Amino acid sequence: MAAEAAGAADAGRAPRLPPRWLQAPPLLTVEMHTGGEPLRVIPRLEAAEAAVASSGLSLLALRRHVAATQDHVRRALVHEPRGHRGMYGALVVRGEAAVGDADLAALFLHGAGYSAMCGHAVLALGRFALDYGLVAAPRCPETPVRLRCPCGVVTAFVPWDGRRSGNPVRFHSVPAFAAATDVPIDVPGHGKVVVDIGYGGTFYAFLSAEQLGLDVCSSKTRDLVSAASAVTEAVKKQFPLHHPESEDLAFLYGTILTDGKDAFSEEPTTNICVFADEQVDRCPTGSGVTARIALQYHKGLIQLNQSRTFRSSTTGSLFTGKAVKEAKFGDYNAVVVEVSGEAFYTGTATFTMEEEDPLKYGFFFK
Repeated sequence: MAAEAAGAADAGRAPRLPPRWLQAPPLLTVEMHTGGEPLRVIPRLEAAEAAVASSGLSLLALRRHVAATQDHVRRALVHEPRGHRGMYGALVVRGEAAVGDADLAALFLHGAGYSAMCGHAVLALGRFALDYGLVAAPRCPETPVRLRCPCGVVTAFVPWDGRRSGNPVRFHSVPAFAAATDVPIDVPGHGKVVVDIGYGGTFYAFLSAEQLGLDVCSSKTRDLVSAASAVTEAVKKQFPLHHPESEDLAFLYGTILTDGKDAFSEEPTTNICVFADEQVDRCPTGSGVTARIALQYHKGLIQLNQSRTFRSSTTGSLFTGKAVKEAKFGDYNAVVVEVSGEAFYTGTATFTMEEEDPLKYGFFFK
């Protein structure tokens, strides 16, 4: 078998796994990254699509259903040994009930569970949808791709040359708004700080790293992560959130520490996003850029169609963002935000699970 596998590899073919009885079918994925943040795309999960077809579940209801009945798939693909602490995934959901007036739907998977929105995933899935034939008639030079997310429908705009997708990809967000500004929060170990809370498909707390005695560009990542996580927990306890449409979406996803440069400038502004269970975004965070633009517009710091550049303090990768139109979302004055970035393929993978493996569904090492 070793010789056969080596021969196949030498011939340019992928080596096959040794024959064995697998009670579960293999999990196939497409591997991508956006600005350094990984995206493990699961092209389909029949159990999820069957639940939608039989019960007519909304995408938010499907999110709850998958968490309750299929969470082993997330743990197997996101956690070690197949994943890592920074791994992120997207489950593509097909079928008319889930997709509706969109081209595809997606659930977003991270180390601690399921998100409501993920900008870096939207940028990558825009390319994926074109290259894997999920859009019926792509148009040159750019094709709109409507993607249903748990927070609502967003539209990606993807370069298309007639054969393959390209970069940069941009998307238009759900209505984004300033949930609260200048909120005093008592953070254990750091004292009183002042945060803004913005919504860009999910809620984030924003503050300058300087308030915590840190520098987003030069402080150790471990210190930034610990401080941001402390802020997240403090905000959760001290500031209740409300979403105009669903309480399922009324949760604080994480904290974004910034360099404090919120006033309009042609120069990039740097941030780091710490979300879920101390997971660190490698890119500038698409939904975070959305929320931060909404906050800056609310404060009168930027105008419609003024582009800002956002830099990740972890990788140096860049997104751009701008408010493109005003909107109303419940009682909130909101804006639709355009976010642009680059997404790339890194490979495909076939993952298997042997029934007798005690760690077949992964483990979370912290």
